[in-house]
Formats: sequence, structure tokens, C-alpha cells
Amino acid sequence: MPPLPAPPSGPDPRTEVVVITHDRRAEVLATLERLAALPERPHVVVVDNGSADGTAAAVRASHPEVELVAERENLGAVGRNVGVARVAARGRAPYVAFCDDDTWWEPGSLRRAADALDAVPELAVVTARIVVEPAGTEDPVVAELRDSPVRAAVPLPGPALGSFLAGASVVRVAPFLAVGGFSPRLWLGGEEELLAADLAAAGHELCYLADLTVHHRASTARDTARRARDGIRNTLWFTWLRRPAVAALRRTAVVLASLAPTRASVLGVLDAVRGLPWVLRERRALPPRAEARFRALEDAQRRSTARRYGR
Repeated sequence: MPPLPAPPSGPDPRTEVVVITHDRRAEVLATLERLAALPERPHVVVVDNGSADGTAAAVRASHPEVELVAERENLGAVGRNVGVARVAARGRAPYVAFCDDDTWWEPGSLRRAADALDAVPELAVVTARIVVEPAGTEDPVVAELRDSPVRAAVPLPGPALGSFLAGASVVRVAPFLAVGGFSPRLWLGGEEELLAADLAAAGHELCYLADLTVHHRASTARDTARRARDGIRNTLWFTWLRRPAVAALRRTAVVLASLAPTRASVLGVLDAVRGLPWVLRERRALPPRAEARFRALEDAQRRSTARRYGR
């Protein structure tokens, strides 16, 4: 039997990379070095969210091949929308891999992600295995992705998901833009759930692929209290915006019961309550096929220790 041909290893223009960053000059430069070494040679768009530490100038000087968008303010996750719009305007790549300034893709993963998306037109998002550095261990959330109870409407190359982790995912550009991308209201922190729900409502699928790998070396330059506060707010806002009334009440009770009595938790709940007027104006409950995904996840969410705010 003749040997199998080696997998292709040259440039792959199907996927471009969008990186968002804010005041993490050294980290984003290190990430860009790793992206530049990928065999796929992806075009990279860096959206600098109003950094005050010289990030934009450093990227221009060290990586002139990178497409830099220097925003005047911190747009949070909406910076990814800006990057995807740049990719769409060129019209060359149907897929975008998101990358945070403290994450990077393993060689070959972008090619395999594009192959999976090519093979299943209904698939809008693929999420990778996450390896925590410098320990080289799997992130605890990986077990939850691998054991997802969500059921897909079509055969998928991996477990179907209800939501995803943006910094470890590749998205199909057209449906991402069609549903509006990430919400400016949510800014950052659990912002993926609302987008995932809207993709599902539009008939798209999301899945986990174990043969894709993203490495994550968590930055020390982060406001953990702010992140917890915004994550709690966004979890409640998503619940009230998209879950049917009974499910929304049930999920709200579970979220509130899980919170430790910290300042971040209290402020997060208050922020959510203050947003109720606009939430009720814009509320649009999911259709049954999309709601079934989140109903299937309720038990796993209740038991999860990997994604819990306020503790």
C-alpha cells in the first residue's frame, strides 16, 4: 500500500486572523510573532482598542505586514466586529480566526478549521481545544466543550455547542455579519452567548473540534473584578433578551444563587437591573429549535466550575 500523501503545509488564504488588544504591548507583539510563524501565513488584522502604552506604534514598527486599526477608545468585543468588517471588505477570506493578545493558534489548526467549515455549510463557528500555558495543561472548560449535551440538526465533525469562546474560535464571516456580530451593549465578558444564540436562531451550527488547538497564557494585566461584574451582567442580559419567560426565570434564579456576596457580584446584578428598560424593548425569545440548545445546557451550567462569575 503506497504511503498517504503528506497534508498540505503551504499558505492557506481561506482564514484571516483578527486580534483585539488593549494596553498589552509586549503580549500582543509576542502573539504576532507566533502568528507570523504559522504555516498557513494568514493575513492578520490587529484592532488596538485605544491603548495608551504605545501598542499601535510598536505594532507598526515591528510588524509592518499586519493590518492595524487604531481605535480612539476601548471598544471591547466590538473591536472584533471592526476586524471582521475589514476582512469582508477585501472579500478574499470566508473565515476569520479570533485571537486575543494572550492567545495563539497552533500550526495547522487554521487549515483544519477551514476544512471543517468548507465541509459543512451550516457550520458557522468551530471552537478549539485550549491549552493553558506555561503548564501545557488543558483548560477545565475543554471537558465541558467535549461533553456538550447539545444536539445538532445536521452531522458535524465534533460535538455541537450552545455557545463558544471567541479567543479560541474560527467563524464564518457571512453569518457573523448577518446577525450583527458582537453586541456593543455587552462590551466584553460572556459576550459570545448572545451572538451564538442569534446564529442558532438563524439556522447555523457551532461545534468543538478537538484537533484544533489554541494556547492561552493569561495576561496579568486584567481587571478581574470588572470582568466578573460585566460577565454577571451579560449573563443576565442574555437570559432576559433571548430565553422564553419560564426558562429566563429559572436561569436567573440559578445564576443569582451561584453568586458569592462580593462587590463585583452585587454591582453586576445592579448593572443588569438598570438595563431592564432597553432589554425589555429589544427582547426577542429564541425559536424552539434554538432554545432547545440552551435548555440542554442548563444542568451542565449549574454544575460548571470552569465558567462561574463572582467567586
